[in-house]
Amino acid sequence: MTIGKFIIGLLVAGVGFLLVWKSEWLLNNFGRINFAEKYLRGSGGTRLMYKIFGVIIIIIGFMYATDLTRKVFGGLLNFVFKTNVPVE
Repeated sequence: MTIGKFIIGLLVAGVGFLLVWKSEWLLNNFGRINFAEKYLRGSGGTRLMYKIFGVIIIIIGFMYATDLTRKVFGGLLNFVFKTNVPVE
């Protein structure tokens, strides 16, 4: 893990936090997402979709900052495709 990866990971997590925090602002400025309004209608619709995207970006940012992305995604790909590629 390098300091650069750590800083970039924290910045990515910060962007995800902004998506969660300012979901109402995003809705007002970018409008509604038809898919979200159709399938997440009863639980928040577009606001919920912005928050879900934000949480996923936060998790990926922290994983990148702590150098876990290769281990997690490599292990997941090994599991799905039944390979024996060493992850580290």
